[in-house]
Amino acid sequence: MKTNWTIPQQIVASLFFPLVVLILLGVVSVHKTASLLEISQELKQTYRVLTELDELHAHFLDAETGQRGFIITGDDAFLEPYEIALHSIDADYEELRRLTEGNLGAQERLDRLRPLMREKLEEMRLSVEQRRREGAEAAAATVASGRGRRAMDDIRAVAGELRAEEMRALAAREQEAAASEQRLLVTLTAGSALTVLVVAAVGFLIIRGINRRIHSATRRIESSATELQAAATQQAQGSKEQATTSTEVSATMRELLSTSHQIAESTQRVTQIAADTAAAARAGDETVKRAREGIDGVQRQVEQIVLHMLDFGKKSQEIGGILQIINELAEQTNILAINATIEAAGAGDAGRRFGVVADEIRKLADRVGGSTKEIRALIEEIRAAANTTVIATESGSKAVDASARQFGEVATSFRQISELVSSTAEASREIELSTKQQATAVEQVNAALLDVARTARETEASSSVTLKTSSELATLSKDLVRLIQRPAGA
Repeated sequence: MKTNWTIPQQIVASLFFPLVVLILLGVVSVHKTASLLEISQELKQTYRVLTELDELHAHFLDAETGQRGFIITGDDAFLEPYEIALHSIDADYEELRRLTEGNLGAQERLDRLRPLMREKLEEMRLSVEQRRREGAEAAAATVASGRGRRAMDDIRAVAGELRAEEMRALAAREQEAAASEQRLLVTLTAGSALTVLVVAAVGFLIIRGINRRIHSATRRIESSATELQAAATQQAQGSKEQATTSTEVSATMRELLSTSHQIAESTQRVTQIAADTAAAARAGDETVKRAREGIDGVQRQVEQIVLHMLDFGKKSQEIGGILQIINELAEQTNILAINATIEAAGAGDAGRRFGVVADEIRKLADRVGGSTKEIRALIEEIRAAANTTVIATESGSKAVDASARQFGEVATSFRQISELVSSTAEASREIELSTKQQATAVEQVNAALLDVARTARETEASSSVTLKTSSELATLSKDLVRLIQRPAGA
């Protein structure tokens, strides 16, 4: 089966072969059943011919019994079965001609039987009339002449030939019916076995192909989750370093504020304090630059995390689409199995084995549907975790942007401090004013650094959440891989 086909195309192509086998099996079964029914009708007709021959013979015996009883006793009560038999004999003869209408040999024997019947009936009629007119001796003489006995013997001979021919036909048809039943049984058994094998092979190929596709997708998800976990770990480490740097800068700024107060209290030490302040400002500027570079690195990592999470979301949606197709195929297979079970039940004993196969197919479809629901639940959990990670990462990105802006303000303040310190060194008369400006600027910087420290702690917390989410995502991906591998291993 081509691997570049879609799953619905594979299903349609795979079901074509079992469908062809079932159609051929149905055509052959219908043909065999029709032949068997035809043979059964012929057997039924043969049995009716034999029954009519027995009835014809019985009616002749009834007529003879009534005739002889009347001749011996002269009692009209013996003529009642005689009269009834006379009316039934003609009806039996006509029924025999109708039943053997397509049998030339039987029709020829019935043509020979007709004058013999008339001769026998005429002999019985004459003997009865003689008994009434001339008495018992005349009638007995007619019976003793042997005319009626010879006619009856001929009737028995012709009827025997007809019976023998029908018995031979009956034996041949029974043998043909037995052979037809055997052929039908062999055809149904072989067809059912072939259908089972074809359906089992098709089911195995379909399930193996689907498992391969899902397994490949889950491997890609697991790889993305691992990359996300690594990025989250790097983000957490960067956040910790940022928090440490912010603490150091805050301590430096507190020292700078203390220095500013000392400048205000002692103008004699203005030059030395200004020099110290300039050095501290340069160190602070370098620290701010390093912190800004760290924030830029964190921002790039956050952008990579967002891209990975968006790609992960798309892959999760693709898996969801595949699972939806699998679920629809399982439901259609279940419906086909139910219809096959109904058809097998309607076929009686001949379809019992096919019904068992249909029931097994329905159970397999139910198990596939159950596994699909479990996989869909895991995918939904993975998707929810991914959404949470994206939201947390976007919040971290915003916090990083705010930190970058605040560090820009800090850098600007440090440049202002440096300018103020230079001005203080050049003009001591501006010491007091510059000292006030420096104190104000230091206070602003300190407040900004407090905000930076708080932002760094929040970034660290967001990084921890991102790391935890990525770990959960990796665990869910491994669970999904194990869930896909379990049926393949079984």
